[in-house]
Amino acid sequence: MTPYKSLLDEALEAWAYTRQGVIDEVKNIPEKDFNFRPTGQSRSVAELAHHIIASGLMMSGELTRPDGNFRRKSYPKFLREYAGHIKPGDSKKQLLALLKSTHKEGEKKFREVGELLMLQYITRFDGLKGTRLAWMHHGISHEKYHRGQLALYARLLGRVPALTQLIMRRE
Repeated sequence: MTPYKSLLDEALEAWAYTRQGVIDEVKNIPEKDFNFRPTGQSRSVAELAHHIIASGLMMSGELTRPDGNFRRKSYPKFLREYAGHIKPGDSKKQLLALLKSTHKEGEKKFREVGELLMLQYITRFDGLKGTRLAWMHHGISHEKYHRGQLALYARLLGRVPALTQLIMRRE
């Protein structure tokens, strides 16, 4: 028997698992390397963490609006609307705290609006319609993508990624 009471519960568990993975990867990288970027065009470790924070706020904000619509403004304007109050953290401690607190804030918003709203349609970035729940999974995938980047950064810095460490401990 599944421990989930709803599709929303299952999606929230997936987001919690993904966000914890991001947190673990950020914890794994020494603070002295938070300005590391593989190329001049890449985000630094700190910038990636901030981007994940801002994107998560945008996801939870727009998906829980009764009139949510990802075409109502540009991506940079969405980020300003939902994460403009979040300043890039300078320290590892600040970024980890923001990763935790903004996830908690987002989960609260999803629980407040409930599953029924999450099963309703929203206009996606491409102008097509999709359920809010499906687009929540899109946001979770976005965080997984950046977790992979952080794992690669760890490798480039000569470290074993946090997920690899976890798997090795279980073997």
